[in-house]
Amino acid sequence: MEIINIGIIGHGFMGHEHESMLTKLEGYKVVAITDKDASVLDDVKEGIKVYKTNEELINDPEIQVVLIVVNNKYHHDLVIQAAKAGKDIICEKPVAMSLAELDDMIKVTKECGVKFTVHHQRRLDMDFRTAKAVYDSKTLGDVYTIQSKLYGFNGNMHDWHVIPEEGGGMLYDWGVHLIDQILYMMPGAKIKSVFSDVRNVINEKVDDYFKIILRFDNGITAEIELGTYFLTDKIGEKWFERHWFIGGNKGSMYSDGFDPQGKIVRTSHLLQNVGGKRTMTAAGPTRSFGPPSEGTIVTEGFEKAKTTHEDYFKNYHEAYFGREEFLVKPEETRRVLALMDAIRESARTFKSIDFE
Repeated sequence: MEIINIGIIGHGFMGHEHESMLTKLEGYKVVAITDKDASVLDDVKEGIKVYKTNEELINDPEIQVVLIVVNNKYHHDLVIQAAKAGKDIICEKPVAMSLAELDDMIKVTKECGVKFTVHHQRRLDMDFRTAKAVYDSKTLGDVYTIQSKLYGFNGNMHDWHVIPEEGGGMLYDWGVHLIDQILYMMPGAKIKSVFSDVRNVINEKVDDYFKIILRFDNGITAEIELGTYFLTDKIGEKWFERHWFIGGNKGSMYSDGFDPQGKIVRTSHLLQNVGGKRTMTAAGPTRSFGPPSEGTIVTEGFEKAKTTHEDYFKNYHEAYFGREEFLVKPEETRRVLALMDAIRESARTFKSIDFE
């Protein structure tokens, strides 16, 4: 198998994750690692060169691909530097702090003739791929709503993610992934309008909650919600962490957890008119929202996706040698950044923003 020689800039949390994964995968050799904080380089695996500066790593002739795993604000300059040195590039998300930065990165990488992509590995999350497979199967009929939600309880973020100037906040962190997943789920659909609520609930300087409502030209409304201080006594249960709901005119699908647990739910028949029959509930009499009669609700399972984050680098290897297309194209990440600008504008004005 052909080998890709890779150098990693940044050896924090994600840098360690990349090192661990790539040293185990066929087709890759981690040649060198660097970080401006020398203390995080003490545990670099044996046989990997340790450089004191980014320049040393970028100029190493053995390295073919530079993997940039640093604070968001440094992505632009390092991509430009690596491109001008003739290196192919994988950059962590969010790829840039602004559309202008990304446009410059795309321009320079094309001029230098280097390969450039972004590490949107959560396109391969098991929960997302399971939900996408159900959506793609059309088993739910005409879908009208897709809901993607992620909740936590701690509230506080970590390291540089609490610093706005470094590209901190949850919209830049998990928000980029959740937005990218929805757009990747419906690649041909255009967004007609955006409405959002972005807040600093317990963090003074960076956002830790958002709700984003996207109206697509295919008739689907997508809702994305994240809260880092979303308290419940069900911490640790599947209800608490990750959720999908897809509603169509032939059934619904719900999924809880990153290892998705859920069902496809249908009705055995549709009531054309409930007539005068009513049910007494704690809220009083009702005809439309009483409990279903026996046999009305029917369920079936769904097949869980088998994808893992290693698949990102397996695709990269094949695409690098021209046998596949790269999973993530810079132009797709540009759409995410443009949408994030509209999301911030909607949150600032508390108005719906026309888009595309």
